[in-house]
Amino acid sequence: MKNIAKFTFLSLLLTTLLWSCSKDEHKIYFEGGTAPVLTASKTALNISYINKGEEAVAFSWTNPDYQFTTGLSSQDVSYVLEIDTTGSNFTNPNLKAVAISQDLSLSIPDSIFNDYLLNQLALVPGMVHNLDVRIKSTLINSSVPLYSNVLKLTVTPYSIPPKVEPPTDGTLWIVGSAVASGWSNPLPSPYDVSQKFTRVSETLYELTVPLIGGANGYKLIQTQGNWDTQYHALNGTVFTGGDFEKKNSDPQFPGPVVSGTFKITVDFQRGKYFVVGV
Repeated sequence: MKNIAKFTFLSLLLTTLLWSCSKDEHKIYFEGGTAPVLTASKTALNISYINKGEEAVAFSWTNPDYQFTTGLSSQDVSYVLEIDTTGSNFTNPNLKAVAISQDLSLSIPDSIFNDYLLNQLALVPGMVHNLDVRIKSTLINSSVPLYSNVLKLTVTPYSIPPKVEPPTDGTLWIVGSAVASGWSNPLPSPYDVSQKFTRVSETLYELTVPLIGGANGYKLIQTQGNWDTQYHALNGTVFTGGDFEKKNSDPQFPGPVVSGTFKITVDFQRGKYFVVGV
């Protein structure tokens, strides 16, 4: 009886081990999906400040139906609506990407769409522009991307007040530990000239200036001797660019790691600044 019992136990153990191994080898494989089909309520957009609260355009798209060996995906599907200028092939650094979680449609008001055009794509207002739009679907961790068809849109953006109020008198200077003058305000000669921006337009200013590397920063002033109307960077900005505002506050615009000569562009329309080496 003992031998029979041992034999029965060993048989059950072997069966269990074989079943476990078989179970461990069972894998789930991705079998594919169908690229979503994108449609729009209109392709010739007529947006205006008067109708800023009304719908500019509505997009909708089909479900990509991701397939796995276990059947349809039970994972959440995320979408990104990509808006770019025609001819850029969605490689434009100013491309607008709108993240959408699980929904299969998106309605965009005039004011929001116009903001995309002016402050993200940096398009000139009052002119007709051609746009390409597509939807990208992905699974978790941005895996298995599928791209829709490309829609062609035409639209004329309208002018809006700048995101940041430009200098009242059209003058702008740089001060701080990242420049030769230090924090002197007002600026002594010759820095009142060498650290003064050129006004390119009502909302665009540029300056090429040597900057000191290391833990140095700077701010922008529009009135000599006055800190109350200064411009400072917002949190999260980096040396090469970011957002800023008009306020007597911190943080500073970050300086470079290594000293050099740089071109600083300040765009009050978009509320952004850009720094490149020259």
